[in-house]
Amino acid sequence: MTKFAGCIDLHGGEVKQIVGGTLTEKDDSLRTNFVSKHKSDYYASLYKKYNVTGCHVIKLGPNNDEAAKLALQAAPKFLQVGGGINDTNCLEWLEYASKIIVTSWLFDKQGHFQLDNLKKISQLCGRNRLVVDLSCRRVNDGWVVAMNKWQTLTDLPLNRETLKSLSAYTDEFLIHAADVEGLCRGIDEELVSQLSQWTEDLDVKIVYAGGAKSVQDLQLVDKLSKGKVDLTFGSSLDIFGGSLVKFQDCIEWNKTH
Repeated sequence: MTKFAGCIDLHGGEVKQIVGGTLTEKDDSLRTNFVSKHKSDYYASLYKKYNVTGCHVIKLGPNNDEAAKLALQAAPKFLQVGGGINDTNCLEWLEYASKIIVTSWLFDKQGHFQLDNLKKISQLCGRNRLVVDLSCRRVNDGWVVAMNKWQTLTDLPLNRETLKSLSAYTDEFLIHAADVEGLCRGIDEELVSQLSQWTEDLDVKIVYAGGAKSVQDLQLVDKLSKGKVDLTFGSSLDIFGGSLVKFQDCIEWNKTH
């Protein structure tokens, strides 16, 4: 069954909800939906209290290490962490986190996929403690993995072949649909359906984020993915200033499914 998975997005050391497509090197183009009055450990403790497993802490840019560690130490070995993770710091983060999430380090500066980097970090951390973030943007004939705060399209398509190849080195994929992230206008239904089909024969977990606007989206994702894909809520959730989805309704879904 599809489950609700939580997120803690960090930007400038604060918990925020950001419109994904506006996240660039220049903050003047940034569209922020929410800046929390709470520190990161508040959300970590909340997810731990209600046993919302598979939650991720994402460091969006610099100056977030302290806030990330604050969250991870509030719920030791319970949360995943991503953002700036590579072969030199992954083991340090695994002292606090359940899993590390790797994204941009798997590509060179031009966006070319580096399989050797994935093999290296998988060997260091173990397949079962590594999440590969394949957050993507839609292109004419499908989806392409995006890096550098989702601004740079890579040479790695998001499809059955990619997921099968990479599943030798990880047992979990995190997929942000960057085009709808933070807009609260609905999930990318086609992508969710395809993710399920592409991984039906693989022993991997999939967590999707982007556009969720109603607690009914849990039921929709469950139907579209045949229970294969979990769903993260961000800007629509009341604990992040949203008015469309109640955190307690998501907890109730997890309890009853």
